[in-house]
Amino acid sequence: MQISQNDIAVLRELAKEYMEVASLPVQRQKMMLWKSFNANTPGSRPMVIIDQLPWNELNDEGELTLSVENPLFRQVEWNLRSTLYKWRHFPVDMVVEPFITIPSAIQNSGYGLKADVELLGEAGTTAFSQHFESVLNDEEDVLKIKDMVLTVDEDENRDRMETAHMIFDGIAPVVLGHGIGFHLGVWDRLSEYMGVTNVYCDLYDRPEFLHACMRRITDATIAGIKQANALRIHDDITNTCHCSYIYTDKLLSDFGKGLGSTSENCWAMGLAQLFSSASPQTTAEFELPYIQEMASYFDSIYYGCCERLDDRLDVIFNIPNIKKLSCSPWSKKESFAQQLQGRGLIMSNKPNPAFLSAAYDEDVIRKDLRETMDIAKRYGVNVELIQKDISTVNRKPERLTRWAKIAMEEAMR
Repeated sequence: MQISQNDIAVLRELAKEYMEVASLPVQRQKMMLWKSFNANTPGSRPMVIIDQLPWNELNDEGELTLSVENPLFRQVEWNLRSTLYKWRHFPVDMVVEPFITIPSAIQNSGYGLKADVELLGEAGTTAFSQHFESVLNDEEDVLKIKDMVLTVDEDENRDRMETAHMIFDGIAPVVLGHGIGFHLGVWDRLSEYMGVTNVYCDLYDRPEFLHACMRRITDATIAGIKQANALRIHDDITNTCHCSYIYTDKLLSDFGKGLGSTSENCWAMGLAQLFSSASPQTTAEFELPYIQEMASYFDSIYYGCCERLDDRLDVIFNIPNIKKLSCSPWSKKESFAQQLQGRGLIMSNKPNPAFLSAAYDEDVIRKDLRETMDIAKRYGVNVELIQKDISTVNRKPERLTRWAKIAMEEAMR
C-alpha cells in the first residue's frame, strides 16, 4: 500500500498522543464501571456519554483538520483526532482503548436498491432535510429488495495490516476490525425507499403491501446475518452499540476481548422511529413480528432511538434479548422508569439536544438531568445519559464542555 512519509509522520505523532491517553489507569477504571453498570448492579451510578456531534461547528482551533492523503489512513486519522478531541473537551464516561483499530475490507451489497432522494437543506451541515420519492410502488417492486451479499478481501486486509504495523509498531498495538455491526431498524431503510408520507398512507390503504416489503427486507437482513456468521465477520470487539458502552463479563470482558465474530456473541440495535406518529397497535403489527426474528440471532439488543416508547413498552418487551431501551425526549420518563422496574433492563435516556442550541440555559439542563436520575433511582432502574443527535451548539462548542461538567456533577451526586 502506498503511503507518503508525511502521512506516516502525522499518524505516528497522533498515535503517540492517543496512546498516552489510552494508557491512563482511568480507562480501565471506566471500563470496570461500565461492566458493573451493564450487569445492572444495584446502586450503580448513572453513566454519561456524549456522541453524534455537529463536527462542522467544533473545529475553530483546527484540532480536527485532516492532513493524511491516503484514503484508508485518513479514516484512521479522523478516528484518532475525533477521539482525542472528545477526551480533551468532554470525556465524561468514554473509554479510550489501548490499541488502534484498522478497518476491515468488507463489502456489503445492501438491499440492491438506491434511494431517490433530493437534498433540501445546505450540504455540509450536520442535519439537513431530504425528500424521498418512492422506488417501491407495487408487488413487483418488492422483488427488487435483494438479500445482502457480504464479501471480505483477505489480500487487502493483509496489505492494510502490514502498512499499519510499519506505521505504528513501537508506538501502538494495531488490530484489524473484526467486522460489521447490524442495524435492525429496517423501517429506516423502507422510509428512505418509499418516503415517510407514503409509508403512513400505506399503513391505512395498503397494509398487505407493507407487510410484503417487511417480509422481504427482514429475510434479506437475516441472509446477511447468516453470511456474516459463516464468514465470521460480526464485530465482537466493538465497545459501543448505538453510542452506549457494552462491556460485560459475558461478551466483552476486557479491551478487545470478544468471544468470537458470530452473532450470538454480539450486540445489535433495533428501532422503528417513524412509529412515534402511529399507534402502539401499529408497532405490534408492523414492527414486532419482524424485529423478533432478527433480534433472536444476537445475544443482546439495544432498542430504540428518537421515537417515543413509554406508551408501547408492553409491546417492546416481547423482543428477545433486549438489554437497553431508549428513553427519548418524547417519552414520559416517569412512566418509562416505572415500567422497567424489576425487569433488569437499562434505561438509556437521551437528554434533549435542543438544550444545547439557541435556548441555552444551564439551570434547565441541570434540572432535567437531576429529574431523570431521581426518577430512575425511585424505581430502582439503572440509567445512562446519552447526549446525542446534536445538530447544533449554535457554534459554541464550549457548551458541550459545560454540559459534560454539569452531567458528571449530577451523576456523582
